[in-house]
Amino acid sequence: MKKIWNLPNVTFMPFAYIEEPREVLLVTSTPAWNAVKASLCGLNITATIEVTEANTTHWDNLQSSIENRKSEIIYAVGGGLTADAAKFFAAKMNLPLVVLPTALSVDAFITAASGIRRDGCVYYIETKVPERIILDLDTITNAPASIRAAGITDVMSIATGAWDWKFAHEQGRNPAGMEFIPWVYDNAQSILSGVLDCAEAAGRGDKDGLKTLYDCLALEVQLCNQVGHSRPEEGSEHYFAYAVENEMGHGLPHGDLVGPAILLIAKLQGQDTAPLEKALKACNVPLDNIPQDMIDRTLKILPEYCRRHNLAFGIAHTLGN
Repeated sequence: MKKIWNLPNVTFMPFAYIEEPREVLLVTSTPAWNAVKASLCGLNITATIEVTEANTTHWDNLQSSIENRKSEIIYAVGGGLTADAAKFFAAKMNLPLVVLPTALSVDAFITAASGIRRDGCVYYIETKVPERIILDLDTITNAPASIRAAGITDVMSIATGAWDWKFAHEQGRNPAGMEFIPWVYDNAQSILSGVLDCAEAAGRGDKDGLKTLYDCLALEVQLCNQVGHSRPEEGSEHYFAYAVENEMGHGLPHGDLVGPAILLIAKLQGQDTAPLEKALKACNVPLDNIPQDMIDRTLKILPEYCRRHNLAFGIAHTLGN
């Protein structure tokens, strides 16, 4: 383990209260910016980047396009893709980063890595932790229902990811540095319990429920920071999501892929999926956007896909055996 990353500082406040005199490089997406730009008149924006792809070539090209524009700080406004790209830019440009999530759709806002797509899979590259997150709970409450609390999937994946981690331990298949730690497993289960409890409130946009969802996301991320890997919350459900996205093509949001994958993999693991399905539905996570023929095809190729991309051992590796 090289280092233990921290969590960002978090401020709960309306976006309209932000006053930023420094020259801002804005990283955003058109839908997210259109939803909140009227509240962000206090940003001194001198350059804007709109991110559409999750790969370093695209990000390098975008950075090159604004290299003659002076910036003192980066603000990311939007979802996981904008946060991941902004962390990449901030690390390369050695600038402070403030993230303004417009929905609690993923855990990328608070991690020290950026997800990129390469060779048909998702890989994580070390970038940096944002110095600050500003959470405007009114903005998140008013986000589209399908993404408002879709970040629950990145906590609920504990159900299947931690199962895989323990399964790999029992099979003697955890590599060095990812050894099974019972107390970490138990803590992950506690975080999972917390997010299942808050699902209904978070899904309807209740501010206390959304705050609890954020707390669970932060605890999940920091638990993984402490052990130096993501085995307590990432396993065959994410592998399936990566593989099916590669088969279908990009387009579906993260939660639309991981949510159904949690139920699918949990069933294969012999778990009771009823409480998981109830929580996903409460948070309005779409569960039927992956066609059945694509599910069948992905399950068939999943073991070879996992081996080809050297993904940590889980039940996905054993399908068809």
